Amino acid sequence: MHNSDQFEEEEDFGPSRSEQRREALAVLDLALQLVAQSDARIAQIPMDEDLRNLVLASKKVTAQIARKRQVHYLAKIMRREDDEALQAIRAALDHDKVEGRREAQALHQVEYWRDRLIADGDGALSELLALHPHADRQHLRQLARNAHQEKLKNKPPHAYRELFRELRDLLAEAPVPDEADDLEIEVDAIDESDYIAPDDFDFDTGRG
Repeated sequence: MHNSDQFEEEEDFGPSRSEQRREALAVLDLALQLVAQSDARIAQIPMDEDLRNLVLASKKVTAQIARKRQVHYLAKIMRREDDEALQAIRAALDHDKVEGRREAQALHQVEYWRDRLIADGDGALSELLALHPHADRQHLRQLARNAHQEKLKNKPPHAYRELFRELRDLLAEAPVPDEADDLEIEVDAIDESDYIAPDDFDFDTGRG
C-alpha cells in the first residue's frame, strides 16, 4: 500500500491544457518566423532536412486560408522535434534580429554624420575627426561642400553618395559605440485574431 507521499511522486498528469496552448502558440510563432525567411536564409538555419523542405514548401502556399492551414501543419510537425532542435532554430533567428538591429544602427550613424557634415561643415567635421582621427579631413570636407552645392543647385547627388560611402567605410573600421549587446531580443507576438484561437486548436491534429 502506497502512502500519500509515494502517490504524489508517482502521479504525473503531464503538462496542463494551458501549458499545451502556450507551447503550441510558441511553436506556431516559430513556424511563422521561418516561413517569413528567404530561401537562402532557411538553407543556413540548423534543422532536419525534411523539416527544411517542409518550410520551403510552406512558403510557396500563398492563398490566405490555405497558407494558414499549412503553417499550422508545419507547427504540428515542428512540435515533434526535441527541445534542443527548436532552441537551435530560435537561436539562429534571434541572432538575425540582433544583427539586423546592429546594421540598422550603423546605417543611422552614417546618415547622421553625412547630414551633419553637409549642414554644419567644419564644426561637424572636427567632431567626427575627434572620434576618427585617421580620417582624411580634406577629402571629407570637399565631399561635404560638393554635396551641399549639389543640394542647393538641385544637381545629381554624386558627391552626396560618395560621402555616404566614405563615411560607411570609415565608421566600419572601428566598433560602433552602441548598446546592441544589451538589446533585449523581442519575439514577434502572434496576432491571435489572424489565426485559430487556442481553445479551437486541436493539439492532436494541429488544426482548428
